[in-house]
Parts: sequence; C-alpha cells; structure tokens
Amino acid sequence: MANNSATRTGNINQFQLFQAKDNGESVDLSAAAPDIRYYESVLSNTITLTSTIIETGFRDKKFNNEVNPSGIIDSLPIRGGEQCFIELEDNQPEKNKLKFKNDNAFYVNRVRNINSGTQKDLFFLDFSTREFISNEQSRVLKRFDGSISDNVRRILSDPNGLKTKKNIEVDETQNNYNFIGNTRKPFYVCTWLASKSAPKIGGKVGGTAGYLFYETYDGFKFKSIDKLFEQKPVRKYLYTNTADILPGYDDKVLSYNIERDIDLQQNLALGTYSNISIFFDFYKFEYLERKFNVDDNQKDVIKNSGSNDIRYVADQFRIPVSRLMNHVLDIGTLPDGTNVEEQLKNWKNNPETSTYDATNLMVQSIMRYNQMFTIKVNIVVPGDFSLRAGDLIHCDFPELSTDKNSGMNKQSSGIYMIASLCHRITTSDTFTSLTLVRDTFGRKPIK
Repeated sequence: MANNSATRTGNINQFQLFQAKDNGESVDLSAAAPDIRYYESVLSNTITLTSTIIETGFRDKKFNNEVNPSGIIDSLPIRGGEQCFIELEDNQPEKNKLKFKNDNAFYVNRVRNINSGTQKDLFFLDFSTREFISNEQSRVLKRFDGSISDNVRRILSDPNGLKTKKNIEVDETQNNYNFIGNTRKPFYVCTWLASKSAPKIGGKVGGTAGYLFYETYDGFKFKSIDKLFEQKPVRKYLYTNTADILPGYDDKVLSYNIERDIDLQQNLALGTYSNISIFFDFYKFEYLERKFNVDDNQKDVIKNSGSNDIRYVADQFRIPVSRLMNHVLDIGTLPDGTNVEEQLKNWKNNPETSTYDATNLMVQSIMRYNQMFTIKVNIVVPGDFSLRAGDLIHCDFPELSTDKNSGMNKQSSGIYMIASLCHRITTSDTFTSLTLVRDTFGRKPIK
C-alpha cells in the first residue's frame, strides 16, 4: 500500500545527452533538470518527454577540449536528433522505474523558449522516440490482405519501414480488410485501420467495433476499446480530506475536477444517440440506409465502465435522428488473390460483396469513440510510474452533503480508463496527473 511519502520527489538516476556524431561525447543533465514531464495517451501514437533545463555552462571535466565551455546548445551542440538516455524513479514504497535507453532511448525533437543570459541559460527540451522520427521517413507502399491485426504487426516491424524493436501488443481482429498503403505514413495507416477493426469476442460484431492505436512505456498497443474496459482495475483511489489512507485503497486522490460530464449539443452533433448512414453502392447504383440507435444497437452489447443503462438521456433528445452521414461501399475492389486471374475468379464468385463490412462496423465504431469520452475527469495522485495509458483504475469521490459522514458519490465514483497521463518529477515532489474517461454513470462493483 502506498503512503503520503510518495508525494516527495523521486530520483533522476540518469539524464545523459549524447552528441549526434558516432562515439561522441556526452553531458550529464540530471542536475540541470528541475522539471521533467513524461506523457502517454491512448490518442497518441508515441510517448513524449519534456524537460526544463537550467545550466551555467560549468563542467567539472573537459568537454570538447574546453574546461569551462559555453552552454550545451552550442558546445555539444544541440541541433536535433541527439540521443538521450534517461532513467527516472518514483517514490513509492516499491519503487517503479522508467528506463529509456538503447532501442527505447529518446531523441531531441525540439529546443524551445530559450532564455539566454551571461551566467545561465534556461530552455526546454522536447524529446521523441526513434519511431516518431522514422514515421516521417517511411511510407506504406504495398498491398495488404487478410487479418487487420496481422497487417498492423507487419507495418510496425517492417525492416524497410518503421522497423521498431519495441513490444507490439495487438488484440486479434475477427474481420479481414484488403488495402493498399498509397504512400501513407505507418502511424496514419495503423490509426486508420483501428476504426475498421472488431475484436474476436462474442456478441454482435458491430457492437464491439472500434480500436485504439497508441504507445505506452511497454510498447505499441493496438487495442479494442471493449477489451480495454474488460480489464481489472490496477489501482483503487479515494478522494478525502484526511491524511490517512483508508483500508482497501492504494492511495489518495490529491485533487480532481470534472472536465466534462455531459455535453448534449455536442453529442447530438456527433450523432451519439441516433443517426442515419447512407451507403452508396456504385456497382448497383443504389443506396442503402442504415439507422443507428443507442437503444437498439448497443444495449447489452458494449462493455460499460459504469453500472447505469446507456440510455441516460431523455427520449425526446435520444430517439430522434441528429446526424446524417454518407459513405461509399467498396464493392468489387481488391478481391482476395495472389494474382490477377485468382482475383478475377474470386470477384466473379461474389461480385456484390463489399471488401469491408462498413454497414455494420463503421457506424458502430464511430459511435463507440464518441461514447468513450462521455465523462472526463482530471485527477492528480502521488507519483506512480507503474500506471499506463489504457489502464483501468477505480476512484471514489465524496458526495456533496451537509453530513460530515456522507458517503461516496455513487454516480461519479467507479471505474475509469486512463486516457492520458503525465508523470512529473521536480526538485520538491513527484506526482502523476491523469485524464480519466468512461461512457456511463454509476459505480460498478470491483469483481
């Protein structure tokens, strides 16, 4: 169990910035970094890190053959792409470490807000991963057939493309999709495929559609939204004014605010509750109208993080159609086959079959993305570097009452998913800021 000492500062075990040239010199910035922030998000393809740097230019040993060189921006120099080894440690009783070295190292992406002086320099360094940089130099060119999950693995590990050596965690998809890369960047293609994917689980195919493609400290994730909400919470937090941590909880919520509860107008504009999609079939020159309604299409199908029914909006707003969408079916495009003859044969056997079941999957995935961010809460907890974007946590918040012994709020308390996080380590404390999301109200018991 964590304790209040976790809010004290952690450790910067290593912060070594290397020259861009091979076998170049390096400089230790651990003493010059009063504020380091590490970021993850389920909406971001890569992790990032930002550090404030305050340095005087003094070195206790020769650097580039100078005893007291100028600031590192010009003496290293920093011009972008320099490799940096970083190791951070929180202050939990069982300390968690974040190590960024070798294949997992960060690289300087940007130097900004430089405030130079005669005695010290203050500036910010923004770091990115090697894959972030490689994504700008890579293109997906060839055709891919078959399972979407298999193709995502191929794109990320392609030796002629992104060629990542990091762990790739993929939820298997039950639907196939044939496509051509069309010189698009790898991250773009993987994000694009996420919206077309449905996982291998029971229930209606459309009700479970929708994936997220993102990176955490553990590697790249191509995860089903419904499977993310099936996880067990990794931590249980309580917001309280008392100094002690109550039994059954891992730690305290230091502060919180509800950023978004319900935005009816925006949900209506997005068609979250009821919409119509019109699919044009250019093979038959006909159109197919598909109506989606949250009552009929998602009740008892999707995995909710709250305990209440998803039909929480008044009938007069939830039932009428609020959005129209137009799509084109890809009938007859890219049929299966390794050569032209085989592809023509497969197309003739099923000339009216769409390459992608857009009428079921596309509509539902759009709705799932919208519903996922129905409720958004920001909290700050003592620094815990074991937390990851995509994890579930359980939070209990107090109920507004004149009774000093009031219980927890049964509507806002419960299970949330970590949509994004920031681990921050300063000279005085270490804490973790979390943006939490979920789709429904109500406190669901932890199993």
